[in-house]
Amino acid sequence: MTALSPALPLWEDTPVTHRFGVAMAMHANPYSGELIRAIRRAARRHGCEITLADTGDSVANEAAVIRALRADRVDGVLLVPAAGDDAVINGLVRMGVPTVLVDRMAGRNDVDQVGSENIQAVCALVRHLAGLRHRKIGFISGEEDMTTYEERALGYRLGLGRSGIRWTSQLVACGQSTPGGAAAATAKLLDSWPSPTALVVASEAMMIGVQYEAHRLGIRIGRDLAIVGYGDMEWAGQVTPAVTTMAQPIEEIGRKAVELLLARITDPERRPESVRLAPRFIHRQSCGC
Repeated sequence: MTALSPALPLWEDTPVTHRFGVAMAMHANPYSGELIRAIRRAARRHGCEITLADTGDSVANEAAVIRALRADRVDGVLLVPAAGDDAVINGLVRMGVPTVLVDRMAGRNDVDQVGSENIQAVCALVRHLAGLRHRKIGFISGEEDMTTYEERALGYRLGLGRSGIRWTSQLVACGQSTPGGAAAATAKLLDSWPSPTALVVASEAMMIGVQYEAHRLGIRIGRDLAIVGYGDMEWAGQVTPAVTTMAQPIEEIGRKAVELLLARITDPERRPESVRLAPRFIHRQSCGC
């Protein structure tokens, strides 16, 4: 049986208008806790309760979690989808369950969704490195079957093109969206030819592996190798050198997700929206400037 966390209570004497299920992997990303808090604050402002359910970032667990939430008669679902979960999303859409995909957006237009803008954001990171006269800019990509990482890979190629740099597969390696995978991908790129002078890292979790591997090899980040990333980790501004990155608007994502779900409940026939919120560029020292 799938365990659900109890509905988070509102302030006393606050009438409950709706109860939402929040299905996500609680520890899949460094910002998972921040996203939960953002959703909770937004729900409170609208007089809503939320019930949390941990999917473990697994499609099988996700399906079980959704069944449990529906059995618990929630009014709608906020879902951070696991990779390859089209069947789960298809089922929610087919059954008419008010649903919003959060953070990890899917390449479809039949369901409401909200997340960070990826293409132009990564393009800007590449162009920042190119502006520092880097011509061999590598890319640590994420899982290939996720729209989020496909968009970030597209942004990398767009940034190269706008900087007059030719794309080459030798400067791209898949980090599997994990610290260990990113460490292996970094080692592969740095041991190959042409060896990159700069790296764009597609997620917070993979930045951990890139940092580890650079230190293991004795490479001085910001001097021997420029590094920029997507997602602002709590430690990003505390390490030496601090990490230049695009910070996702987590608070705004949580707020907009709740608003979209309320709009769907109010008007089930409204046209689905896909909302991409711009991240914020944080310039620190890891890029070498």
